[in-house]
Order: sequence, then structure tokens, then C-alpha cells
Amino acid sequence: MSVSEIAKGAAIPACLSEAEQPYAVVIGLDSMQGLQAARILASRRVPVIAVSDDPKHPGCRTKVCRHMIFAETGDDRLISTLEILGPRFRHKAVLFPCEDTNVLLVSRHRERLQRWYHIVLPPPEVVEMLMDKISFCTFAQENGLPIPRTYFVDGEATLRQVVGTLKFPCVLKPHDSAAPRWEHNTMFKAFKLSSAEELLSTHHHYKRWSDCFIVQEWIDGSDANLYSCNCYFGMDANPLVTFIARKLRQWPPETGVSCLGEECDNDLVLREALRLFGSLNYRGLGYLEMKRDVQTGKYFIVEPNIGRPTGRSAIAEAGGVELLYTMYCDAIGWSLPDNRRQKYTGTKWIHIRKDLQSSFHYWRRGELTLREWWRSWRGKKAFALWSRKDPAPFLADWKHAIRVYVSPVERKRRSFLHLAQRNQPTGCLEKP
Repeated sequence: MSVSEIAKGAAIPACLSEAEQPYAVVIGLDSMQGLQAARILASRRVPVIAVSDDPKHPGCRTKVCRHMIFAETGDDRLISTLEILGPRFRHKAVLFPCEDTNVLLVSRHRERLQRWYHIVLPPPEVVEMLMDKISFCTFAQENGLPIPRTYFVDGEATLRQVVGTLKFPCVLKPHDSAAPRWEHNTMFKAFKLSSAEELLSTHHHYKRWSDCFIVQEWIDGSDANLYSCNCYFGMDANPLVTFIARKLRQWPPETGVSCLGEECDNDLVLREALRLFGSLNYRGLGYLEMKRDVQTGKYFIVEPNIGRPTGRSAIAEAGGVELLYTMYCDAIGWSLPDNRRQKYTGTKWIHIRKDLQSSFHYWRRGELTLREWWRSWRGKKAFALWSRKDPAPFLADWKHAIRVYVSPVERKRRSFLHLAQRNQPTGCLEKP
């Protein structure tokens, strides 16, 4: 593996013609889904180049990449890096952007990149609509898609009008939680609020960092009521792969991301995913999350993710469904792999460290016994970070977590968050 640092002016590989087949360029190795994508593709003997802006991230300790390039991935400098890299390929490479910002950048600059890269994304206007919370909610309302009752709030006057018609608890979130102004000032992505007073006070505190908020009624149910469909649509907008799973636990609880999931059968979620993406001339990787309301039995869309692997792409691969390799083969015109149909083997996906945190939380509350926890881990498994053949990222993640946990700065931060969570609702600290 060779390493280059664009950001520091070091040269990138001068010639990438040693590979007999096209490279996969994984953008965002410093994310869980980026690491998983690199491992999955490398296991299919696909040569992988990874681009990351954080060389200290545990994911960058992996040994599966042919080359690793450190450069900015969150702004137009990513496009410049890809333009420098492009002419060095022997074959047109396949891009795998792994975070939302990467997807938007690649989509907006696809004309600059398509000479050297296969860009597997839906039309630009579809990307923009699905990735903007307000645009997607508007689209869903206009097309009869099942979303919770939703309001757009651009100021306190509008919010006070909403309060009178709102059923609590509810969720408050900025229209763009990835915006620099929001990310630089708070770790929270969303808030679950139980009263009008909490809603008004939370909005008053955070309105300085977002011009517009979304308020949605809370969908009643536990983590296990969250279902997802990972899918891939080919050149003719036909679904070539679908895979249904559900969460069993998440961290942080209620508004966090999956830390334990299992594959399952849910025809309703599958139909809704095919209906949404099929109506949009969609191409590429897609993901739809829905939640079942335990009071009514109805399912509501939580959010889509588009154009990138998700944290649970690996559960499809472990279940015998070649989601990412299908995209690679389809992009370069190869015959598609045979393993594209879900077999319902009960495969589970685990982020070990986060699930231990989540399990301890539920155990302390008397909602999970040790026997139930053990049963939840039984069966065929895929792991978010652990790999017997590539253990360094997993070990680095634990080392970093322990170092952060015992640091005086982190203790102060935890004290602040504990106080904030006593006065404010639980925040979602990261994306799926």
C-alpha cells in the first residue's frame, strides 16, 4: 500500500496502470461505511484507492487498499484531487463516495470528472431533492408518501403557530445538520421533545445556527421498529439488488444510529423503497429507513440516503447479497454477480463498542437482561469494524475511545452533555 498526501503537497501515484481492471475509488475511508466498502470490494479482488482527510482515523489503519491518499474531502478540493488522480488511471475508475457531502460534490461536478470516472448517481436534480430535508418532505407530501406530520419552521412566530396543532412528543431538527455553521457549534443532529415548552426553548437556543427547522411528530416504537431497505438500481433504473434489515439497538438510543441489526423480511418496506426510487428515474445505491408506529401499525418514512454505501451495506454482503460489487460490475459493463437475491439467513450486523454502550444503557434501565443480550448476538454475524484479517482499525477505534474517555477534556465535555441532556432532549450525534 502506498500513501500520498495531497493536502501537504506530496505527489500522488504517478502511474496506476499496474491494475488489470478498473480501480474503485473509495472517498471517505475515515468513516465506518468507507472502511466497510473498501474491505468488501478488496475481498472481491477489486483494486481500491481510498481518499481520506483524516490520517489518524481508525479506518485509515486498514491494509486492504492499494493506495491511500490524504486530502480534503468536504469541499471543492476533493474535485481537484480527483482531477489530478484521473489521468493516471489505465482504466476508467468507479467512484464510491461514502458520505453525504462527497455525494453532493461529485454530483455537482460530474461533468468535470466523467472523463476518468464512472459516476453512478441519479440525475442531479434528484440528488439535490432527496438530500435536502425540506425538498424531500415537500416531495413526499405532494406524492402521498408516508411521512410523519411535518412542519417547516423559519422563525419563532411560525413555531408558535405550529405548537397549537402539534402532537407531542415531537422531533426538531435543522434542515441541514451537515451545514458548517451547525456542525461547528453543536454535536446534536435532532431533538426528541416532550412538550411545547421544551420545543420553544430548544428552538430559541439553537436558532442562531440554522435558518430553518423541521418539526415532525414522533413515531412511537422502540429501536426494533426501525426497518431499512438497501438497494441498487442499474443503468435502466431497474432494481438489481434489494436487501431488507431492521435495527435491534442503536446508539445513542432513540435518535442514534444502528449498532445491532438483523436481516428480515418486510414486503411493505420493500414496496415503499421501490415506489420512491422507481418514480425518480433512479440509478445507483439507495437506502430507505422506515419506522412502524406501535400504536397504529402504520409505517412512516424516516429518511432516505442516496448515492453511497451505508453503515449496514455490510449486512447485505454477509447475507450473501453482493450489493457493492453489483454496482462495480454494472458501472464497468461486466456480467453481474449471481448473488443478488436475499436469502433470509438471519444475518446480524454489529458495531461491538457501540452496542456494548447501548446494551449497558438498556440493562441499567431494566429493559435488557444478560440472557436477552446474549441471544441478540447469536447467529451469523458481520461486524462494523472488526475483521480477523484486518484488525488494526478495530483496535485503533478502541484505543482512541479509551484515550478520549479518560482525558480531562472529555470528562468536562461529558459533564456538559449530561447537563444538556437533562435540560434538553437526546441528540443524534452522527448519521447512519
